[in-house]
Amino acid sequence: MLITARSLTKAYGAIVVLNDISFVLNASDRIGVVGPNGAGKSTLLRILAGHEKPESGKISFAPDVEAGYLPQQASDHLVDGEGSIQDLLLQATGNLRQLEKRMHELEAAMAVVDADHIDPLLNEYSNVASRFQDLGGYEIDYRIEQVMAGLHIDALPRERGVATLSGGERARVGLAALLLRSPDVLLLDEPTNHLDFPSMEWLESYLINYRGALLMVSHDRQFLNRAVNQIFEISEHDHNLHSYTGNYDAYVQAQASARAKWEADYERQQEEMQELRKRIKDAERSVGHANRTAPRDNDKFVRYFLAQGKQNAISSIVRTAEVQLKRIESNPIPKPPELVHIKSQFTTEPLRSQEAITLTNISKHIGKKNLFQDITSTIQPEARILLTGPNGAGKTTLFRIIMGQVEPDSGQVQLAPGVRIGYLSQEGEALDPDQTVLEAYSHQQVGFEGEFIGRLLGHGLFRLEDMQKKVRYLSHGQKRKLEIACLMAQHPNVLLLDEPTNYISLDVLEAFEEAILQFPGPVIAISHDRWFIQRYGGELWTLNQGRLSINTASDSDYLHSSWQGAD
Repeated sequence: MLITARSLTKAYGAIVVLNDISFVLNASDRIGVVGPNGAGKSTLLRILAGHEKPESGKISFAPDVEAGYLPQQASDHLVDGEGSIQDLLLQATGNLRQLEKRMHELEAAMAVVDADHIDPLLNEYSNVASRFQDLGGYEIDYRIEQVMAGLHIDALPRERGVATLSGGERARVGLAALLLRSPDVLLLDEPTNHLDFPSMEWLESYLINYRGALLMVSHDRQFLNRAVNQIFEISEHDHNLHSYTGNYDAYVQAQASARAKWEADYERQQEEMQELRKRIKDAERSVGHANRTAPRDNDKFVRYFLAQGKQNAISSIVRTAEVQLKRIESNPIPKPPELVHIKSQFTTEPLRSQEAITLTNISKHIGKKNLFQDITSTIQPEARILLTGPNGAGKTTLFRIIMGQVEPDSGQVQLAPGVRIGYLSQEGEALDPDQTVLEAYSHQQVGFEGEFIGRLLGHGLFRLEDMQKKVRYLSHGQKRKLEIACLMAQHPNVLLLDEPTNYISLDVLEAFEEAILQFPGPVIAISHDRWFIQRYGGELWTLNQGRLSINTASDSDYLHSSWQGAD
């Protein structure tokens, strides 16, 4: 047992997010943590990593167990922005370097010590060398190259400052440093959010073969299917932890079976309670009727005797039924909570033009780097485009050029009359942290407060008690849900979606995917979510090394493609 959690409870004010959670993490465990946005998944990882404290409960680590933690968002990453990438790598492998240094010191000491004093040195050397080997010290230089190449950051100059990296680069450098530390337990919060497909595939293989334990929050269904052997679900209803053996698909099947059994058991018990109450009521009515029937004078005794026998029998039935009913009511099967039905759908007027957006010879440089050049294409009203390419290829920049937020170095973007672009950014920077959920949603809309509340509740994305929460106190997933609600409120007829499935819990994800598929206008999506890509289909735009290639390749061609170069 590496980690033991006993009765962990965590609340923010009056809101309980974790309630009496207990579990054991063993060395062979590969656990995926799932649950609705705001259910407490990230909070659990922060508590295990020591960045937050529970209100009650206890966490116990086995002796000498080290846990490594990767936060969910690049802006949260615990990477020192003052040093270089090389400094970070040396820090990550510091224990190994210290062990290696001590080995050399002991070797030098043993070379000159006399035979009478060599045994303590030999014993220490054996222990240090064994520890160095167990941690992969003899392969450390190879492992650094392997991890950096696997995450597609090997082209970054090692002397480059961490503070100069983009959010995605910083997240991947931080992940590389964490993997190189080789902790006994990896605590990963949405580790695939900033990875392109080749990096994601590499990370899957790395984690499958990792010698330590893994506890990971992820929305990536395919990643969960391949990388974990157990699912922890944090329920939004009781805020407790429920464990399921197997991968994500096995969890979905087991959860559906458990839900069906719960509903059947509840209905059966309700019917039993209704039958017992009816039996008691009917028996009491029979007793009352018997008491109102007066005996005749010639057989008073006989009729009285029979009536008493009948009343005793009925009383026995009543007592038995009351005992059974009391037993059930003392520990009833709770009513299964209503399933939240997410109603994400766009209402908009379709475009009348046959050419929604026209790109002509678009080029853009950043510093000395040529992001892309001479991009020319026409986007049709019903287009479905998947924009792919390695991290840093300029996909988000192309979106911003289309929206007019960034000027191209050359070329022209022409929007058809009536085009209203709805943009979902990757990190949600448009939200004001000081606004409430309701204020952020109603911003730049015309209407009454009651209308806005009704729409938000109608989407199924928020509850009434969420309306006055400040944006700054929302989880990343809750912020994403608010962005989706704001996007739908704009009634766009063109969608630009930058990693639309990031941070969204699996219940919201499927409903939002369906809304995108049913959208009447053109959609351009940047995504590395393989499950989403398989459903989305459409035309494939690949941006790589400054060039845009356009084809209708299937999602399987994309999923097995590899790109040259990195950020």
